[in-house]
Amino acid sequence: MSEAAQTLTVVIPLKVKQWGGRKTMITNGVVAVEARQDITLTKAAARAFRWRGMLESGAFAAIDELAAAEKINPSYVSRVLRLTLLAPEMVEAILDGQQLEEVTLPGLMEPFPVEWIQQPGCPLS
Repeated sequence: MSEAAQTLTVVIPLKVKQWGGRKTMITNGVVAVEARQDITLTKAAARAFRWRGMLESGAFAAIDELAAAEKINPSYVSRVLRLTLLAPEMVEAILDGQQLEEVTLPGLMEPFPVEWIQQPGCPLS
């Protein structure tokens, strides 16, 4: 009696996406592996709130001064500072690594609505 080789093929539709500087497998819009915190987005949010505090405290009078002290482009500082306008629930989701897949740093560097409920990926909307 001979043993015939048996093959079982399982097809799972997956997409590989860049997320938080890493490649992640996505299946049906859900991360296929354990979600990881988007470190670049988390760092940018932390910088934004730190820079806002420095400006509000008077340590720097203008964005240009802050940018010169940090040795980065004033335009970048301005774009990152916009992260302080995100809904508190969205900031919390980012810090917890629970933000939606489409919420990325490059996406948030583009203009977004100031009204929290209208922000893309906001848990309130």
